[in-house]
Amino acid sequence: MNSLESCDNLIVIVGPTAVGKTGVAMDLVSKIGGEIVSADSMAVYVGMDIGTAKPTPDEMMSARFHLIDVADPAAPFSVGEFQRLAQAAIDDIMKRNPPAVVVGGSGLYVRAAVDGLNVDIPPRDDDLRSELQSKAEKLGRESLHAQLQQLDPITAARIHPNNVKRVIRAIEICLLGGAPAASLYGEAQIRFKNNKWFGLTMNRQRLYARIEDRIDNMIALGLIDEVAELLKKGIDERMTSMQGLGYKEIAGYLLGRYSKQDAIMLLKRNTRRFAKRQYTWFRQDKRIQWLDIDSLSDDDVSETIIRSSIK
Repeated sequence: MNSLESCDNLIVIVGPTAVGKTGVAMDLVSKIGGEIVSADSMAVYVGMDIGTAKPTPDEMMSARFHLIDVADPAAPFSVGEFQRLAQAAIDDIMKRNPPAVVVGGSGLYVRAAVDGLNVDIPPRDDDLRSELQSKAEKLGRESLHAQLQQLDPITAARIHPNNVKRVIRAIEICLLGGAPAASLYGEAQIRFKNNKWFGLTMNRQRLYARIEDRIDNMIALGLIDEVAELLKKGIDERMTSMQGLGYKEIAGYLLGRYSKQDAIMLLKRNTRRFAKRQYTWFRQDKRIQWLDIDSLSDDDVSETIIRSSIK
C-alpha cells in the first residue's frame, strides 16, 4: 500500500457515464485506503439501483461508499442538500481515513461537493412550478425561455428552450433565491483546496458501445420491474427522481406512450447525448488532468492517479 500521508487528501475522478469511474476508484482505495463519495444526482435515491448503476452489494463490501441511498424518491432532494451531506462526509473521511475520493458524472454535484456552490439554492416551489408550466403550455416554450433570458441571460444561453424542466428550475432559482442561476457556475470559493482532479476519457465509439452494453444489461437485470415497482408505490413520473435516464423512458413504456423497443432505443440515444454533455461540462474545468484509458486497465489508471497525487 502507498503511503497515505504522501497523497492528496482529496482526489476527484470525473468522466462520462459508463467510462468506468467506479472501477478505477475502487482499485485506487484498495491501494491507498480512503473512502468513496458518490457525486451522482440519481444514486442518492433509495430503491433506484439498476437504472443508476449503483455499486453492487459485493462492491459495497469491498469499499466504503457515501451519498448512496440517502434520499426518498417520493420527496424533493436539492443539490443544496446534497452539498451539505457530501461536504460533511468529506470532512469526516479526511479526519478518519483519507483520502476522500469523489467520483461523479454529475458536474454540478461534483462542484457542489468539492467547491461549494456560490449561493444558497432555494428549495423547489411546486406552486411556482405549476404556474410556469402552465405558461409554457399556454404561451409556448419560447415565451418561458424569453423570461429566463431577461432574468439570467447567461443561463438562458446554456439551456435549450425545449428543455422546459431546466428552464423552469433556472427561473425558480432567480425568483426565489434573488440571484441568477448562472452564479452557480461562476468562480467558487473553493471548499477543499488540497485536491487533484482526474478525468477519464476514451474513444467516443467505444464509449457508445459500452453505453449500449450497459443498458442491455440493465434491462436484463430487471430495470423494467424496478420502474414498475416505483410507479406502483406512487412515485409519479413527473417527480425529479423519475426524470433520470432509464426511469423516464421506461415509465413512458409502462404508461403506454411507446413500445418497449422504442423505450430502449430512446434510452440509448438519450444516454449518448448525456455523455456528450458531460464531456462539454468537464472540459471547461482546467483543474482536470485527462487520462485516455482506451488501452489501460483499472490498475494502470489508479497507478497513474497515485503517481500524480504524490506530494
